[in-house]
Amino acid sequence: MENIFAGLQPERLWYYFAEICKIPRPSRKEAQIAAWIMQKGRENGLEVLQDATGNVLIRKHATRGMENRPVIILQSHLDMVCEKNSSTIHNFETDPILPRIEGEWIKATGTTLGADDGIGVAAMMAIMEYGDLVHGPLEFLFTIDEETGLSGSAGLQPGFLKGRILLNLDSEDDGELFIGCAGGKDTNIVLPYLTAELPSGFKSCRIDVNGLKGGHSGDEINKGLGNAVKILNRLLWEAAASFELRLSFIDGGNLRNAIAREAFAMVAIPEGMADAFEQYVIDFKARVKYELKATEPDLKVVCTPAEPAAFCFDVSSQEKLLNGLYGCPHGVLAMSADIPGFVQTSTNLASVKTREDHFLIGTSQRSSVNSEKIDAANMVASVFRLAGATVTHGEGYPGWAPNPDSPVLKLTRNTYSSLFGKEPKVLVVHAGLECGLIGEQFPGMDMISYGPTIKGAHSPDERLLIRTVSKFWDLTVTLLKDVKE
Repeated sequence: MENIFAGLQPERLWYYFAEICKIPRPSRKEAQIAAWIMQKGRENGLEVLQDATGNVLIRKHATRGMENRPVIILQSHLDMVCEKNSSTIHNFETDPILPRIEGEWIKATGTTLGADDGIGVAAMMAIMEYGDLVHGPLEFLFTIDEETGLSGSAGLQPGFLKGRILLNLDSEDDGELFIGCAGGKDTNIVLPYLTAELPSGFKSCRIDVNGLKGGHSGDEINKGLGNAVKILNRLLWEAAASFELRLSFIDGGNLRNAIAREAFAMVAIPEGMADAFEQYVIDFKARVKYELKATEPDLKVVCTPAEPAAFCFDVSSQEKLLNGLYGCPHGVLAMSADIPGFVQTSTNLASVKTREDHFLIGTSQRSSVNSEKIDAANMVASVFRLAGATVTHGEGYPGWAPNPDSPVLKLTRNTYSSLFGKEPKVLVVHAGLECGLIGEQFPGMDMISYGPTIKGAHSPDERLLIRTVSKFWDLTVTLLKDVKE
């Protein structure tokens, strides 16, 4: 595959990002990229380790004269969110990502780009290779499974890391330094269903909701983006009452940490109501498009004829599902009273799937206040327990409490200002960063998170702003030179 990044600077960072795009790396299937990184580490004569969880650690000696500097850890995750448009044919386990340059941005073709966190990995690979950078002793920590469970950072072994200063290269806005993050928890629902024969005299059709932006369920939960599962369910719920609609299949969303972009359902309507129902769908689309005109200009709601299904869900099962999805909260639940504009607590209705004898519904909750995170998860659980569902909660992951007196924060802020003539923002992010788990397991770790500008993460609209990558690189290599204590 041609290196479309040839000529971009820093050259070796972009070279490695191009190589990373060629290597499949879904969450929990990072063996191929981990092996590649370890091979590169050995080729550069570095110490290479891998723990029982699958995390990779590579150590590089200090530049001569810098041996007494503190050990600095550079950290990124190996996996990427695997999302694609429904019209895109792509196997994330075997196919390379196909990046392209579009103006000032790097994008992928019909899929997520994987700049989250492939660009951080690429920077670390370039630093591993370069012999002319000035730095103290370095540790390069490549974690696995950040996107679906944070199991990599959760499984770090005691004593694996020597350093106590960590640069997390997994944030997504140039000029913003992150010193804290929300904790998270997954809540999954299994709702059994019974089936019935499709009534005679009914006309079958397929309802599609698509064209939505999707995005990160933490960083972008407060942007008023549409949720395809919520929109589709609203249509079905209304139509069940007005048109005797019968549902035979529903599928929407995919990943717990992504806002659902697409959803569809197979339904049937009495033939005598078919024309009125088609008009209803047109009117429904106009209503919702007006509501979301500022955030979702490309929303589509389409009704197309379909072959009759073999069965439909019985009325009770259909009502339990549609009422549960309608009542399930989604979006911001609380804003911080201490940090203006900061989301404190939220929940994401991520997906609904039809399985052989049950519906499987995925949700996730986030909060910088642990008790509110638990309360949000219980709120979701209570709705579906009323419908007779079985609800389970994941173990979750901790938040990262901000330390405004952090020495590495002071240095990074001053370095950014000196390099670029602008004061960076210091923020807490409403998303899960591995710093929370790493800090819990390695008390006293001084941490900061930053990165180049990435928009639309966790969706096929993911894009990387080219000009911010060189700034990200300059900041990182300058910090490595300047950290003294």
